[in-house]
Amino acid sequence: MKRGIGKLAFLFGSARLSAVLLLLVLLGVRVLDPLVVELVRLKTFDFYQTLKPRDYQDLPVAIVDIDEKSLAELGQWPWARTTLATILQNIAQAGGIAVAFDIVFPEPDRLSPDQYSKSIGGLSQTLKDELAALPSTDKIMSDAMRRTRVVVGQAGGVDFVETGRPKQSQTPVALLGPDPTGVMFNYPKLLRNIPILEEAAAGKGLFSIYPDPDGIVRRAALTALADGQIQPALSVELLRVATGQNAFAVKSDEAGISGLVVGGVEVPTDRNGRIWVHYTPSNAERYVSASDIVSGEFDVTRIKNHLILMGPSATGLLDLKATPLDPAMPGVEVHAQILENILSQSFLTRPNYALGAELIATTALSLLTVLLVPILGALPVLAFGFVLAASWVAGSWYMFASQKLLLDAGYPLFASFCVFLLLVFINYRREEIQRQEIRSAFGQYLAPDYVEQIARNPESLALGGERRNMTVLFSDVRNFTKISESFADNPQGLTTLMNRFLTPLSNGIMEKRGTIDKYMGDAVMAFWNAPLEDDNQEFHACQAALIMVERMRAINLERKEEAEKEGREFFPLNVGIGINTGDCVVGNMGSEFRFDYSVLGDSVNLASRLEGQTKAYGVTTLIGNNTARTVREKLAVCEVDLIRVKGKQEPERIFTLLGDEAYAGSSAFREARSHFETMLESYREQDWERAKSLCAALIGLGNSDFANLAETFGKRIERFAKEPPPSDWDGVYVAETK
Repeated sequence: MKRGIGKLAFLFGSARLSAVLLLLVLLGVRVLDPLVVELVRLKTFDFYQTLKPRDYQDLPVAIVDIDEKSLAELGQWPWARTTLATILQNIAQAGGIAVAFDIVFPEPDRLSPDQYSKSIGGLSQTLKDELAALPSTDKIMSDAMRRTRVVVGQAGGVDFVETGRPKQSQTPVALLGPDPTGVMFNYPKLLRNIPILEEAAAGKGLFSIYPDPDGIVRRAALTALADGQIQPALSVELLRVATGQNAFAVKSDEAGISGLVVGGVEVPTDRNGRIWVHYTPSNAERYVSASDIVSGEFDVTRIKNHLILMGPSATGLLDLKATPLDPAMPGVEVHAQILENILSQSFLTRPNYALGAELIATTALSLLTVLLVPILGALPVLAFGFVLAASWVAGSWYMFASQKLLLDAGYPLFASFCVFLLLVFINYRREEIQRQEIRSAFGQYLAPDYVEQIARNPESLALGGERRNMTVLFSDVRNFTKISESFADNPQGLTTLMNRFLTPLSNGIMEKRGTIDKYMGDAVMAFWNAPLEDDNQEFHACQAALIMVERMRAINLERKEEAEKEGREFFPLNVGIGINTGDCVVGNMGSEFRFDYSVLGDSVNLASRLEGQTKAYGVTTLIGNNTARTVREKLAVCEVDLIRVKGKQEPERIFTLLGDEAYAGSSAFREARSHFETMLESYREQDWERAKSLCAALIGLGNSDFANLAETFGKRIERFAKEPPPSDWDGVYVAETK
């Protein structure tokens, strides 16, 4: 199994294989359709309805509204059944076709005379008998119901109290296909009306609406199983009664319910017998106040030849439903809009092929992403994917707006974007690992800034170079050959010693933004102003040299203490440093198989020559004229000589670096430099006696750096005094360099 996956990864690439595996997981998630996926899809359909709700039409559907006005005029609910009888009578007289109650009457009217006498104590038996002899308000209402076509509402539920009443006959249903009860919404119990009203009703319909998991009514079941019997929804039953049909039909197939036939109209449904309600915003033209029906002061045309739904909109009666367009739409209006959908054939449809189309779109968008990201790169694919995504969204919107079909635009986009993010993450992680490997490989040799630049741009590791003005530093440990001989029997100790002084020297260079070019035994070569620009390259190089000298002193003190404790001979480590600034060629140099980021040029050679001359002059650091020109006003710099080194025709004015800014401002340095400059002037004028006396004076100042220089020039002056230079001598010293 692992070998097979490894082979696939080799053939298609690990990133692509991972993306395809993620796609398969996402396809599986869509087929399983967990709640969060369903809710996102439903919210997408809500958004569509918000953008393009159904246009309101003046259809033969009206609502007799138990509104706040009616409660104020007729009293609190429930009203006496005589009031409801009056409403039914006035609707019939106005020409209403049929009436459906979005209300259930499970108990006798408490305001009926016979019931009223039982609820009030202290009445005489005579008065009780007289009240009992009066007509029952339930009987009055049932008589009114028999004179018109009325559908009573029923509520499905799970916890209704059993009344012990015998079951009444329900609406006949024709089953066209396999038994659909297994996929219907099932209400274990049914809250029915009192028998006298049920017997008088022309039909019975369920007004219970099962909302989606987020509490929003988007779909409504046109039929459901309640108390073990197939029941029609209130709107369906109203249409059946209004059209004089004896039954309604449920069409089904192996997938479930496919539709209902009622009043000669076939209504397609989902497999559970639901339709997607295509809402309009709530419209006052649907409503007629119940109090106006009672008083007779209403527009007859709003009732004549209409199907009437009666129910509450008053807030206190708690029959409000959340819909995609309205967070609190009266439940009776939801039933009215369902009826309008059926009459106008304007309901929304989610076709059976919707899931397949969405899975195909998910696969196509994701596979295109998998194929194109490694070829085109993230940004072009993101732009291309945006075009494809926009096309799919536009197609989904077109199907909704023109065909009233519901296709999910969200999940294919979500899935393909997840695949895209995975590919981007894998590429990012791969580059991150590559950067870590580069940092690990080069971090010990190059300046941190350069390591980061290579890590960000690995493609820069290619042959090639450029010309730049750079500052180059060479350092070497003096007499290291003699020191290494003392470790002839202890090579491990020699390695430890080299690491001990090369580490702080290297750190000093990198702390001042230098790049270490290479190590040559005990020698170090470094440069500034590459690969990153450094406007203060000369100053940083000189600072690094001062740090290196200071750290070598500290190491020598530690080593001396160690040697004294161990009773062995101490050999001090003295470093010589040469620094020069000038034009160089810098870049990756070598072969295609092995190359280094290095620097070449005459300026590099001169820096090496200067390092070689430090011992001859008795100083630690020598710097070239270009370097000194920049730093001499900041650091303790003094001109040393005018020399001609091997490989150079033009003489070079060289300087020594003796200290930092603080030392440069000290009186001790200024006095010693003044004496030396005077001596150097006498030396170049061939005034040997004066120059010799000034050398002696310099030695007497006690400044070790200038004392070493004075000794060097004193020896040279003695030689010139015996063998004077040619008469045309211009003061240039020909250096004996390595």
